[in-house]
Amino acid sequence: MPITSSAKKALRQNVTRRARNLKTRETYKKAVKDFRRLISAKRFDEAKKELSHVYQVLDKTAKSGIIKKNSASRLKSRLTQLIAKSSKASS
Repeated sequence: MPITSSAKKALRQNVTRRARNLKTRETYKKAVKDFRRLISAKRFDEAKKELSHVYQVLDKTAKSGIIKKNSASRLKSRLTQLIAKSSKASS
């Protein structure tokens, strides 16, 4: 347990930031999972609308440093490829 007042404050900040980071991480994972679920259900129109929301969530997550910028870019690229490939295969 922290003893000095600055260490106590640092602990409070750490707890607050951890809770915020976990919430944001959960949000981006849920958005990606929902998008993939729409693709697997072959609901491509809804998935295309959802894609912009997924992009927004990933960009905000990367901006706040929870995931790296390149990780967000890679995920966005793969999700875009997934919808393109899936909608082309079903047509």
